[in-house]
Amino acid sequence: MKQHIEQDLLSQKYLNPTVESIVAIQMRDGSIPWLKNGIADPWTHVENAMAIDIGNYHAEAVHAYEWLVNTQLPDGSWYASYQNGKPHEMHKVSHVVAYIAVGVLHHYLVTRDISFLKQMWPSVRNAIEFVLDMKGPHGEIYWAIDSDGIIYPNALIAGCSSIYLSIKCAISIALAIGEVKPLWEEANAALARAIKRMPFLFDSPERNEDIFAMDWYYPVMCSVINGGEAKERLFSNWDRFVIHGFGSLCSLTKDWVTAAETSELAMALAIHGEYKQSATILNWLHQMRDEDGAYWYGVALPQNEIWPVEKPTWTSAAVIMAVDMLRPMSPTNLLLDHHGIISP
Repeated sequence: MKQHIEQDLLSQKYLNPTVESIVAIQMRDGSIPWLKNGIADPWTHVENAMAIDIGNYHAEAVHAYEWLVNTQLPDGSWYASYQNGKPHEMHKVSHVVAYIAVGVLHHYLVTRDISFLKQMWPSVRNAIEFVLDMKGPHGEIYWAIDSDGIIYPNALIAGCSSIYLSIKCAISIALAIGEVKPLWEEANAALARAIKRMPFLFDSPERNEDIFAMDWYYPVMCSVINGGEAKERLFSNWDRFVIHGFGSLCSLTKDWVTAAETSELAMALAIHGEYKQSATILNWLHQMRDEDGAYWYGVALPQNEIWPVEKPTWTSAAVIMAVDMLRPMSPTNLLLDHHGIISP
């Protein structure tokens, strides 16, 4: 079934320049900003680390995780973003903090380096504990804490879905090093129930959960929603978000298709066995690829113009991870197929 994707996009040779475009942006301290000398945030930093691991830049990926260890705050968190080695935005975002677990497990699946897993475990454990302290009364995880330590009392569907995946990966890491985390398992089960009861417990910043593509496909991509219900969720909203020949809109309020959202939607489809549809929308992304192998942020419609004229590292990373779901370039192509806890 997976042969439907065009052969060139599947090849390691085709994506090597894409991987190298990310490696070229990595700073000396290990951080991987969006753009050269630009802002780095821990969530997209981890996504970039996973992408370069897929491309066999394992030492550079380790250096990226070392940056996380070196910048982690005493409470287990990170600030929302950094620039030139200093904090840029001082609030703390729950799904950003939790995502280290996904990257650490990913690297372990690539290398089977148990010493790396043990070395990173304290950082992962402290990050998850910080995030679970942001739990709401119904199992939801509030989305941020401001610089004064005040929690923003709302929860994001996409953010909570990402946290669900992160906790799942953290539980797998614990098992691999011989620990069990029953309270984490209980918290994650409660979080899944909260997401499934959406939108009653959740508000997006604009208080309209129906307009963002990420809120549409993230519960499916993170396997909070599975089986026929997952496919029904994807295809019942398909015509609202997907522009044929281009990809997924970022938001229904903007005529803007992005490479990252399209790639993540492709991942969601592949996770639930819709390989042909996944390959189809990934092939649409050829038009967003620059000559250096990096991918542009997105396309504005109806002008069909690249906009903005930027190639964020994490956009290319999302493409690499989506391709990895269809043609296993690394042992991690099933990382997101986490219907059960990944065996150590």
